[in-house]
Amino acid sequence: MAERKTERKAERTTARTTARTTERRAEHAIYSDQAVYVISVAAELTGMHPQTLRIYERKGLLDPSRTSGGSRRFSESDLARLRHIQELTATGLNLEGVRRVLQLEAEVTTLRDELVAVRAQALEAVAATHRQYRRDLVPLRQSPVPYAARRRKDASSAS
Repeated sequence: MAERKTERKAERTTARTTARTTERRAEHAIYSDQAVYVISVAAELTGMHPQTLRIYERKGLLDPSRTSGGSRRFSESDLARLRHIQELTATGLNLEGVRRVLQLEAEVTTLRDELVAVRAQALEAVAATHRQYRRDLVPLRQSPVPYAARRRKDASSAS
């Protein structure tokens, strides 16, 4: 009984945590993906030269939004990516190394998201199995006979 309560509590906690995380990600995505900064402002905010931002875009490390007139607009997530690129190049990585690291980080994020989904599915499958067990159980109304008492009866009837 206590085990079932613990399982239910764990399921509710996991569901609430997943819901909060999804809500926060959605909120953050709304604000971090609004492309509002022109290239000169983005360069100043990140401490880079505008030409460096153009090079990063040409190399495929960055993909800023474009206005209908064709000018670049950078979002908060673009600026965060630029700062991350800056950190990686400061450690000695070349741009190809940075590209590979960013690619692997994106893959890790994807795999983590898949893992969360698979864990949720596994928890649901376990819960469904436990619910099925509860339906399949048949109560036993017989009183158990101790083994030692049964053995004595068998011995006395054999004599």
